[in-house]
Amino acid sequence: MAVTWLRRWVPGIDTALGYPRAWLLPDLRAGIVLTALLIPVGIGYAEVAGLPPQTGLYATIIPLLAYALFGPSRVLVLGPDSALAPIIAAVVLPLAVGDEARAVALAGLLAIMVGLILALGGILRLGFVTDLLSKPIRVGYLNALGILVILSQLPAFLGFSIDSGSPLGNVSAIMAGVLGGRTELIALLFGLGSLVIIVGLSWGKSRIPGVLVAVVLATVLTAVLGLQDTLPVVGAMPQGLPAPALGGLVWSDVAALALPALGVALIAFADTAVLSRTFAARRGENVDGSQEMGAIGVSNIAGGLLGGFPVSASSSRTPVAENAGSRSQLTGVVGAVLIVAFMVLAPGLTDFLPSATIAAVVIVAAAGLVDLKGFIALVRMNKVDAALSLASFLGVLVVGVIEGIGVAIVLSLGAFISHAWRPYRAELGRIRGLRGYHDLSRHPEGERLPGIVIVRFDAPLFFANGGIFDDYVRRIVTRAGRDVRTVILAAEPITDIDTTAVDELLELDDFLTSRGITLIFAEMKGPVKDHLRDYGLTGRFPPERFAETVGEAVDEATGTLRGDLEGTEWDEEA
Repeated sequence: MAVTWLRRWVPGIDTALGYPRAWLLPDLRAGIVLTALLIPVGIGYAEVAGLPPQTGLYATIIPLLAYALFGPSRVLVLGPDSALAPIIAAVVLPLAVGDEARAVALAGLLAIMVGLILALGGILRLGFVTDLLSKPIRVGYLNALGILVILSQLPAFLGFSIDSGSPLGNVSAIMAGVLGGRTELIALLFGLGSLVIIVGLSWGKSRIPGVLVAVVLATVLTAVLGLQDTLPVVGAMPQGLPAPALGGLVWSDVAALALPALGVALIAFADTAVLSRTFAARRGENVDGSQEMGAIGVSNIAGGLLGGFPVSASSSRTPVAENAGSRSQLTGVVGAVLIVAFMVLAPGLTDFLPSATIAAVVIVAAAGLVDLKGFIALVRMNKVDAALSLASFLGVLVVGVIEGIGVAIVLSLGAFISHAWRPYRAELGRIRGLRGYHDLSRHPEGERLPGIVIVRFDAPLFFANGGIFDDYVRRIVTRAGRDVRTVILAAEPITDIDTTAVDELLELDDFLTSRGITLIFAEMKGPVKDHLRDYGLTGRFPPERFAETVGEAVDEATGTLRGDLEGTEWDEEA
């Protein structure tokens, strides 16, 4: 039992025991290619998060190793993420108050708390919680984050710095810097050149990552031309390995980070879950969402304990690993080992790496978050969803990154309640020559059956919409006239009914009974019938008040055998 449990929750054991020799060379090659991307991206996202550049490498090394053991996906690459970095900065920097060591400690604590939340969620099988962020909300939220990250990197791209503030304040400060002549031409040239290389090679489908070419070329040029003293550079990395950096923390820090940790955990897992499912489907594999949640949790805990910050799966580095031929998580292990080798053997190389080049790397990655086509598609398909997406976008920009998570979740829940509160409902009737019963509002040529009203309500019945259901049926019945003797509820879309809605249903039944009308339930699901029985309504609604199909209910009401086979027969009688 213990061995089975261990192999289930530590998939790396199975991978290692059954590792095919043919995978070794592709994994080594993919790990080398991946490393060229991991180093500059890790440094860049650390800067976006307001942390020392080496923390971005620590937040890459440790999670990669942890996920190789605990991760269910064979190809997923973990590390610092463009969607999380601005959140980390918004949470940590105000609490650190300019103290770099305290900022690192707080970021590590945040990663540990995020990891604990995700690990607990995995154990409790809570992988479904990502549904709290619907697609429209995610599109708006990520669009805003992408813009915030790009704004944060523009000063370094232009060769100057600004005091971080609100998005509008940053735009104003950047414009003031440009108009005030603070732009460093050499930094701008390096930034633009790096941008052209990265984007150009990406569009050209080059097998060599554009980030690698841009970083190597910029570093070599800076060293050869001796520009490190005049051009803003990243600076040399401290020589050494990831180590604990949690000094100076107090319990009040845990309280201050509690709500942000929940938000970061939700975003981290939402991004990871989508990416994991996508690549698993492409490879013909299955990934358990709750197991994925637990693995991301363990990876964050490990990274936070050793100088890192919260991470998630990477939508830019994972495709690089796959395209380079990755077969298993050994690719990530190779990448982690090579980063360690870099930090031990050649940490001074980044003393020649221009900050403008790193800014270009981050800008390209952040631009991938901006989904303008997705928003335009929402506008075309569903105006309500487009409005929700825009509200989420503005919420992040106006209210703030952390608060924007809350705005996004509230909007998602509000959208759900709105759909359930005022669902689609319809009166059904017959159409000459067509089988079945059809929505009369969509088919004006349709006709109501004499003495019968058929209605459909496309949602569960609960406290928020029970009154709407009652009012709708009464309105249809009143409009139909005094000859109505039967109301048939096409109940197949109704998947649940609560006690408040039951009261509304009883009031409706009393109203109909007072007018000599019988309410019949057609196609009602078994679990909903069970609810009515549990509410003690078996006497009120005996078996004869239920029908297997709408056609059967019509047959009973009319005393004929039309059912759903009415086509020609009904046409002849009509």
